[in-house]
Amino acid sequence: MNTEARPRHPGLHAQEKPDHPAVILADTGDTMSYAELDAFANRLARVLQNEGLDYGDHIACLLENRLECPAVQWGGHYAGLYYTFVSTRLKPEEVLYILEDCEARVVILSAQTATPELVEAIGELPLAPRIFMLDEPLPGCESLEQAMEAQSPEALPGAREGSDMLYSSGTTGRPKGVKPEISGLPVGSTETLAGLIELAFGGNGDMVYLSPAPYYHAAPLKWTRGVLVLGGTAVIMEKFDPERALENIQKYKVTHSQWVPTMFHRMLHLPEEVRNRYDVSSLKMAVHAAAPCPVTTKQAMIDWWGPVIYEYYGSTEGAGLTMTNSEDWKKHTGTVGKAIYGTLHIVDEETGQEQPIGEEGAIYFSGGHPFEYHKDPSKTAEAHNDKGWACVGDIGWLDEDGYLYLTDRKSNMIISGGVNIYPQEVENTLMGHRAVFDVAVIGIPNEEMGESVHAIVQSREDRPSTEQLATELLSFCREKLSSIKCPRTLEFRDTLPREPNGKLLKRLLRDEYREGKKAEGFFRL
Repeated sequence: MNTEARPRHPGLHAQEKPDHPAVILADTGDTMSYAELDAFANRLARVLQNEGLDYGDHIACLLENRLECPAVQWGGHYAGLYYTFVSTRLKPEEVLYILEDCEARVVILSAQTATPELVEAIGELPLAPRIFMLDEPLPGCESLEQAMEAQSPEALPGAREGSDMLYSSGTTGRPKGVKPEISGLPVGSTETLAGLIELAFGGNGDMVYLSPAPYYHAAPLKWTRGVLVLGGTAVIMEKFDPERALENIQKYKVTHSQWVPTMFHRMLHLPEEVRNRYDVSSLKMAVHAAAPCPVTTKQAMIDWWGPVIYEYYGSTEGAGLTMTNSEDWKKHTGTVGKAIYGTLHIVDEETGQEQPIGEEGAIYFSGGHPFEYHKDPSKTAEAHNDKGWACVGDIGWLDEDGYLYLTDRKSNMIISGGVNIYPQEVENTLMGHRAVFDVAVIGIPNEEMGESVHAIVQSREDRPSTEQLATELLSFCREKLSSIKCPRTLEFRDTLPREPNGKLLKRLLRDEYREGKKAEGFFRL
């Protein structure tokens, strides 16, 4: 962790350039200046202190993408608290689990996320957190605006910075809270990510950063915070739309942006005349992460946007980080980069020994940021080996130059007839077919083989989901992959379950078949 010689935070920019836009809501053009953001955050920090929250206590926010999100985040940060932004896609019982698990003392809702039933259920939690609303409050809630009006916009004396505490997406079970160490240092002292944006991507006070993903995910929350540390402008989309994203790049002259591969797919599938309608030449950096990106998709984006495409591999846990630019990726096609934070190790989990170059194994980092799973010491222990190296369940390999390649997640592995099959390779292959809009490959129960490889395909609108197409897709797979890896059955669906950050919820698909779903309507290949 780097310690800045001079702490940096929005309050300093509020003094130096008070009217500079800190946040813009892309779809409406509504703007919050640095002076407004800093005043909001300071008032909120004082509200939280008056509620009796001490350094290291916890607040939670259930908010859609809106102008106030970064200001709410900085209010918790100024107050020296842990803050959790909860997914708006979760069901009420899942939200309640997170609120209780993180022991939130205060919960902030909006008119879009609050319901009378949820408010009542929150009030019945053992800790019974105080509930504030950004909009007209429901019974059982208080107006955050009114509470803040009574507070001074001046900075808290001696403020120490807080920290996000995010929850994993729950793709393999209940979400896990990742609790980093809190620094105890003055606000803005430990902004490692801001330093990375500055040094690696040329970020500064003139940058315009487009965030098209839900704010509750790790990357939008952390990167927006980093942009505001540097004094740039964060442009937040209420929700992703492929053409609107291109329109926003042109409209706001976006210099830096962040994506997931699913967004790339959606933009590439726009008609060529639509893609060519917008000027994206302002982009200096477009970084993607969160999910594997097929080679064909990435190459198409580089051909379109130029060598501004970057990729990183990391995790909510912050155990380590790799990075690659367009030029290095072309030389090491398919890589997610070299380690820039932490040291990489590929480990054979059966023997615990490091694997030689080119051999697959579990991906471990040493020397990364310490973390623990909140209230779950057994999961924390499982994520670390006897050397203290950390692994979050991904499988991969290193080439002779130290570049990392992802194979898949261990939890996604299919075991068919005793052979380990990683579905990501099959998915990437199928995504290279022009008729495929989206795809998931899973293992389904098979009496003879234990599991068999099954493909679930969302075809493009102009390609009917027919047996002829299914046969065409199988032939396409067999041209590129060993027959043992190719799907034995295939079905078409209108949509696949994905998080807005692009993560495929395979657990939901696998559960259908483990709970007895029959192979009806399948094309057997």
